[in-house]
Amino acid sequence: MDEKYADLRQAVDTAELVDAHAHNIVALDSTVPFLSCFSEASGKALSFVPSTLNFKRSLRDIAELYGSELSVEGIQEFRSEYGIETISKMCFRSAGISSVLIDDGFELQKMLNIEQHKNIVPFVGRILRIERLAEQILDEGIRNQKSWTIDTFTDTFVSKLKSYPFDVPKVFGLKSIAAYRSGLEINPNVTTKEADEGLAQVLLGGNPVRITNKNFIDYIFVRSLEVALCFDWPIQIHTGFGDKDLDLRQANPLHLRKILEDDRFVDSRIVLLHASYPFSREASHLSSIYHQVYLDFGLAIPKLSVHGMISTLKELLELAPIKKVMFSTDGCAFPETFYLGAQRAREVVFSVLRDACNEGDLSIPEAVEAVKDIFSENSKEFYKIHYDVTSRVPRHVSDTLKKPVNHKKHDFNSTQQEMVLVRVLWVDASGQHRCRVVPQRRFDNFVKENGLGLTCASMGMSSAMDGPAEESNLTGTGEIRLMPDLSTRRTIPWVMREEMVLADMHLKPGHLWEYCPRETLRKVSNILKQEFNLEMNAGFENEFYLLKSQIRDGQEEWVPFDTSRYCSTSAFDAASPVLHEVINALESLNIDVEQLHAEAGNGQFEIALRYTTCTNAADNLIYAREVIRAVSRKHGLLATFMPKYALDDIGSGSHVHISLSENGNNVFSASGGPTKHGMSKIGEEFMAGVLHHLPSLLAFTAPIPNSYDRIQPNTWSGAYLCWGKENREAPIRTACPPGVPDGIVSNFEIKAFDGCANPYLALAAILAAGIDGLRTHLSLPDPIDDNPDILRDKLQRLPVSLTESVEALEKDAVLEDLLGEKLLVAIKGVRKAEIKHYSQNEDAYKKLIHQY
Repeated sequence: MDEKYADLRQAVDTAELVDAHAHNIVALDSTVPFLSCFSEASGKALSFVPSTLNFKRSLRDIAELYGSELSVEGIQEFRSEYGIETISKMCFRSAGISSVLIDDGFELQKMLNIEQHKNIVPFVGRILRIERLAEQILDEGIRNQKSWTIDTFTDTFVSKLKSYPFDVPKVFGLKSIAAYRSGLEINPNVTTKEADEGLAQVLLGGNPVRITNKNFIDYIFVRSLEVALCFDWPIQIHTGFGDKDLDLRQANPLHLRKILEDDRFVDSRIVLLHASYPFSREASHLSSIYHQVYLDFGLAIPKLSVHGMISTLKELLELAPIKKVMFSTDGCAFPETFYLGAQRAREVVFSVLRDACNEGDLSIPEAVEAVKDIFSENSKEFYKIHYDVTSRVPRHVSDTLKKPVNHKKHDFNSTQQEMVLVRVLWVDASGQHRCRVVPQRRFDNFVKENGLGLTCASMGMSSAMDGPAEESNLTGTGEIRLMPDLSTRRTIPWVMREEMVLADMHLKPGHLWEYCPRETLRKVSNILKQEFNLEMNAGFENEFYLLKSQIRDGQEEWVPFDTSRYCSTSAFDAASPVLHEVINALESLNIDVEQLHAEAGNGQFEIALRYTTCTNAADNLIYAREVIRAVSRKHGLLATFMPKYALDDIGSGSHVHISLSENGNNVFSASGGPTKHGMSKIGEEFMAGVLHHLPSLLAFTAPIPNSYDRIQPNTWSGAYLCWGKENREAPIRTACPPGVPDGIVSNFEIKAFDGCANPYLALAAILAAGIDGLRTHLSLPDPIDDNPDILRDKLQRLPVSLTESVEALEKDAVLEDLLGEKLLVAIKGVRKAEIKHYSQNEDAYKKLIHQY
């Protein structure tokens, strides 16, 4: 977790939740279809629900909570086995919900009554639906053959309303569904005559009564608002989206202005439900200019996509006072809906408030206060909930989210329901991400200090085999310790209740292993600092393909998820749900994204990360790859950073931008006016060293045979040993970004760097080459301003294969001296194993999409 937001995350994770708007849970044998847990759809439209984002995301969340099979059938089996009360308690406790206000006017087959809900959640109150009350009064009168007039109805209706403050269960507010029936353009001055005519029309429909006449609905609303003022009740109003009975055009809360501006109702208290989606900005505006308007964001969370939930809450908070925004789940029929609403609300509120802090709208203490207000304090004050429930709910919500290894042996009445896991990550010599996973308790009590055991062979493995390469000089004999670097400990944003941390390799705690990639980068960085008082900064451009699975001739194959081209808007639209979630996840990890776009390949995209010190840049790159792959998997796609996924399409690189700083100032650029190349003497010497060693550097930056299928002329990958100013065909390109004076270079880009590279080892090698340039005062040749392929007879070709780059590395005494002889032996051994395997297995490269 980023320490900057630790207090905010703690506040969000431990906040008590007051659910201010929900509906009754139904018995297991109710006819309400379980698919309605995920959508407002009904009837035949339910058949399409499994293809919605909300369904796919929510099904995973529920299966994870229950420890059940990832399917509707698996979840249904679990529900049947444990019963409605047990799973309801599990959902509410895991959600951290202390109180719930239930609108029981939405009548469902075999729904539990208010009293039965009190066995599930500590505090339950009632919200009275006024249209349903009116229908019940009229139905009873029809059964008793009563003749109704508007006066007799009004007397009965108002009298009944006024009895509820003294009734059990206690009513905490009223609710109107006028939006569903006749729309929100409510006439506060509907006449008795108009209402009487409306009542007569309603009665013509017979029993059971369904009130749809606008005049009569408006009349009921006005009379109810008058009673609400007498008892200081708030009134909730359905606004925005809902099921197909609702005319969305009439559900815009702006239609309520006549009511809001009526002098009789200036002291009323009105809650706009469901974030008024898609009219969230309109709702925000109303709450900012009318003191009687408050906002609720239930249903919008969790029914929308992750991006939709975040953007909706941000729109609400654009103008609305935080003291007027309240949480609810709009849970209905199934306890799982309460859990999903609470779970997603915590993540969304954290994301929105963190962004507000980043953007300077809130300080962190103000954001922490906002968490308490939104989740509980606003509702407690607004609905006058004075019952003390805090002692009856878990003190730390995360403590309740404990998933059983085997649910059939687990007591779900316990508050310990799911173990929190920590992934300990490292990157091996072949650039593969690997991890060991331990329970959080063991991590905190043992692993933090003692690490985890790992075979020495782990740094001798190639991409083709989980065993040490023959010439790596590493074997299965001996063990090292994976020691977590606690400064990199983060909450995983794409899966609940897991953390991840990057690890160093020690012979024993406190004694670093000379093969450790992260230590190698730190060691060479220290040399640059000690000898030249410089730091190297790096920023990566991540190119990757998004692939989808299809079955052809009974075999699975992975193909691009779309066929759009470079910077295509339609490609971005198609991938938007994935990309939004990726960016949100990266932001939660405090990884700054500079830009993203569709790349030239079919289904190819690029996400550029902001530069930082090279050690942080390598850490960020590892986490960024993890995010992109994991989020893509959540959306049913495969993200691959493989250099040449399709031999007939463009390749994917991980171009790295390099600059130098001294005491925080960029010293790569020329100072005192333009120079020959627009860079300082330090910058030129450093870059000249990188250019000089580039053939051997490729053994680190382009580490597998498939890398060389990418590094070809005329593909913007850099195939010749040269450099150029803003020349994208050169392997090293100097950059003059906007804001930098003409002719002044701020950094240089290495294009021959791909997603199979271990970034720690590759950056360490680049650093070593640059240090050699500084030590020996190397100078640059003239830049190439044209396509290098035109000058191929005059330029040296970069290695055309991994074999050639390994041969260059074997002759490079400088890299061996700075990186370490033993490490270089292992690297060369792993590379030779790669060469041997892929030369003997022509199609083996195709499997790399699952590894990189």
